[in-house]
Amino acid sequence: MRRNRGRDQAFSCRRGGGARRKGDAKPDRLERSLDTLPQEDLGTTPYRSIEGDARTGLLIVCDHAENTIPPAYDRLGLKEQDLHRHIAYDLGAAAVAERLAQALGAPAVLSRYSRLLIDPNRGLDDPTLVMQISDGLVVPGNAGLDAEALQSRIENYYQPYHQAIERAVDSAVSLGKPPVIVSVHSFAQAWKGVGRPWAVGVLWDKDPRLAIPLLEALRALPGIEVGDNVPYSGQLKGDTLYRHGTGRGLAHALIELRQDLILGPEGQAEWATRLAQVLRKVLDAAGGALHAIALHGSFTDETRRARGETGRTERSAMDEKTKIEIEAAAFRRLLKHLRGRTDVQNIDLMELAGFCRNCLADWCREAAAEKGLPLSKDEARELVYGMTYEGWKAKYQAEAPAKPRRQSR
Repeated sequence: MRRNRGRDQAFSCRRGGGARRKGDAKPDRLERSLDTLPQEDLGTTPYRSIEGDARTGLLIVCDHAENTIPPAYDRLGLKEQDLHRHIAYDLGAAAVAERLAQALGAPAVLSRYSRLLIDPNRGLDDPTLVMQISDGLVVPGNAGLDAEALQSRIENYYQPYHQAIERAVDSAVSLGKPPVIVSVHSFAQAWKGVGRPWAVGVLWDKDPRLAIPLLEALRALPGIEVGDNVPYSGQLKGDTLYRHGTGRGLAHALIELRQDLILGPEGQAEWATRLAQVLRKVLDAAGGALHAIALHGSFTDETRRARGETGRTERSAMDEKTKIEIEAAAFRRLLKHLRGRTDVQNIDLMELAGFCRNCLADWCREAAAEKGLPLSKDEARELVYGMTYEGWKAKYQAEAPAKPRRQSR
């Protein structure tokens, strides 16, 4: 196929992304029924801003809001039904993001073009910035893309979206309320034939300020499976939250919603309301702490450095409160892990690591005593085991193997 050359034309689009070509199949009825954002005549800007009060200290973003391919690209050589799949955009995410912004009175910025054209949630040096193959589907219009054509897409679509986010952040900062950034995405309910049980996932990198309390608040909701950095990882260098959250020291998190739960208006409204309530709770509990600028860095940054407001490179700092929160989160993860590994006996832990669950309980008692708080032995063990110690022994403790007899000489 010939190489794509020349500057991409200015953004404009119409329903269907151009006339249907002979031989194109009609969109599959199921795919069309799942499509909550058919291509529309959306004007000339590659992003959409929702007005809100910057003083709320919140900014909602949606990177993969729409499936639009400007007519000049001839649908990138794809069939129309391909643009109604998850490879083209995050089904249902835009409607949830818009409702969430309205419920909270917060500003929002949503992308207006398909990630198949160029993915705004990737760094400029990311090899998946423009996908040539997506979920097994070859994208002809992205094959052999030369530097000039790529730069045109960056200038016409990628940069304007991120500049709009930067302006929204700057507006809030100028009012003395650095915003908490919440990114809304959606994921397919199955991948390569394997189901995904989570209704919602929270993706995050090194900054725990929003992610940890958000996870805790979501897990407190009955009947909802919540994932921590699943089905994807929040550690992606150069993505939207790395650029605007990590790089500027703003608290942030990415919320992934399972697509089958938000395909229709009812599910979209339900999840927007639920997320609005959870975010209000988290923000109220944190007071102004979430609006402080703090550079936590990124696990993807080998130098462990983050860019400050002035563009200077500074070593990531961690205050004592954040350090304690991280240590507490690690301890909770350890308890969760041990409660799930009931096959590992206390004697195994003692022999291999020199401590066991009862040791953890004793250490909890000692820590409570240092604070002048009464904590009995049984209470401490229940804290560690997630049930009474006697109950755990009856259910999970195996009989100790008999010691081998010493052989007589």
